[in-house]
Amino acid sequence: MNALKILIPTDFSVQSEFAFLMVKKLEEKIKTDIHFLHVLAVPDTVTMDANGQISTCGEIDIAYINQQKDIAERQLASLKQIYGAQIQTHLVLGKPTNAIVQFANTHQVDLIVMGTKGAWGIKEKISGSSTQMVARKSAIPVLSLMCDRSDLSINHLLLVHDFSKPTKEDLSLMQKILVAFNPTLHFLQIVSGDIHAVKDQIELNMAHFAHLNAINSFECHIVNDKDVENGVIHFNQMMNMDIICIGTHGKAGLLHQSATEKLINHLFKPIISFHLK
Repeated sequence: MNALKILIPTDFSVQSEFAFLMVKKLEEKIKTDIHFLHVLAVPDTVTMDANGQISTCGEIDIAYINQQKDIAERQLASLKQIYGAQIQTHLVLGKPTNAIVQFANTHQVDLIVMGTKGAWGIKEKISGSSTQMVARKSAIPVLSLMCDRSDLSINHLLLVHDFSKPTKEDLSLMQKILVAFNPTLHFLQIVSGDIHAVKDQIELNMAHFAHLNAINSFECHIVNDKDVENGVIHFNQMMNMDIICIGTHGKAGLLHQSATEKLINHLFKPIISFHLK
């Protein structure tokens, strides 16, 4: 099996440490190729060539940018001392969210892993979290987490989905985890009406979805709740899942987020978000 190419965006905070510890958990049974990326946030007028030379048009002080670049390079070098020479480090300039997504696409990354502080209230409505924004824009799966999961046992994997129109999705990352860790896979659909009226059809749809996506073993769950976010939270309180997988269409407006983005900001569980077809 080819190594799973993993990108860990880092701002040198404890959240980045959480991301690395989660990757080490995956590394117990999946071969990995780990890349750390730091984005030096600068305006579009500031550029860096292949030799690391900074240039700018405008009134920005190049000496200041070079100073920040030197600090970041020393911090990246220290990651190799802490985590080992096998990791690779990268420094790019730009707007963090766009730079992360672009780097992941250019370097054909399989998974982006990000620690997040979450976001609540007016901050969530206006700006959200960086992790939420990357999950929205990235076609590459994003694994997000809010705290240290180095003691995690991957025994129960939850796939939250609307199974009403079963299709073949790109679940290659989830399939790798299933093969490596052999957890119990749970399918969950949230409904807002009477469960008994739709139970048989949903379970048929789940079986069809499993067939289309080469899934041989799974458990069916249907929960009545006011929305997907609350349904997942309440189901997890009852069943205590280890990792939650949920698809997103990558769309959200200024004053609302998708259920996936809300869970990234609110739920203290590792979440894998992937883009639906």
